[in-house]
Amino acid sequence: MGTLERVRGLVELTRPVNAIAAGALTFIGAFVAVGGSLPAVPVLGAVLATVLATGAGNAINDYFDREIDRINAPDRPIPRGAVSPRSALVFSVALFLVAVALVLALLPLLAISIAVFNLLALVTYTEVFKGLPGVGNTLVAYLGGSTFLFGTAAVWPVETTVLASVVVLFLLAALSTLAREIIKDVEDVAGDREEGLNTLPIAIGERRALVLAAVLLVVAAVASPVPYLLGTFGVAYLVVVLPADLVMLYAGYEGFGDPTAGQSHLKYGMFLSAVAFVIGRGVALA
Repeated sequence: MGTLERVRGLVELTRPVNAIAAGALTFIGAFVAVGGSLPAVPVLGAVLATVLATGAGNAINDYFDREIDRINAPDRPIPRGAVSPRSALVFSVALFLVAVALVLALLPLLAISIAVFNLLALVTYTEVFKGLPGVGNTLVAYLGGSTFLFGTAAVWPVETTVLASVVVLFLLAALSTLAREIIKDVEDVAGDREEGLNTLPIAIGERRALVLAAVLLVVAAVASPVPYLLGTFGVAYLVVVLPADLVMLYAGYEGFGDPTAGQSHLKYGMFLSAVAFVIGRGVALA
């Protein structure tokens, strides 16, 4: 195995698109909190720390999931032999350390507290929580939504009315992420059952799990107009968030027939909803 392939494998371990997307969500949290007057140093530190920590979390997840991935995802770096398990573990620890250094050096105490909790959650997720029905899914959902809280904490303090919108953004992201994680578990039932994991679809049945995911998406869609009703964002927000709701609801429906397509398309709706908050905040400041 050549050096180029090893480097490529290490990059793949981080799920770079997902890691960068998490950094973007942290930026959105800061932008929604304070608008255009963003303090460059803490925001950049928070974004970079999020990207690195997310990449580290993905890498260590692949380390612990290497046997399951031989069944569910044989093309991932460790199962195909591009990266050894030890190299993946060392790489993950290095990314975590750099993320921690950035947080401690550049961010306020509230952001440090969130970062420490999230890092512990990332490290313990696969070995401790992933196999517990619904618990691992809920933890991942929190982590997905908490990127917005982390971005807000990086620019703390913020106005109370704006904080309410950030909390709504966190809840919407968490609900949609929880729905996606449940659908993904349905997709991975074969490998998870082989490894003896008791994920939610295995514990309660695949169809019931998909129904729960759909209900979560309906709740998120119903709650999405709250920032408009509170008067924080205007009509421009609704123009973007309503199509996002439709995409997510369709993805939930699609998951019943094709979980792979459903969880994949759900990401597009989640991205649109994040864009809606940027537009809503931007127009409110104009």
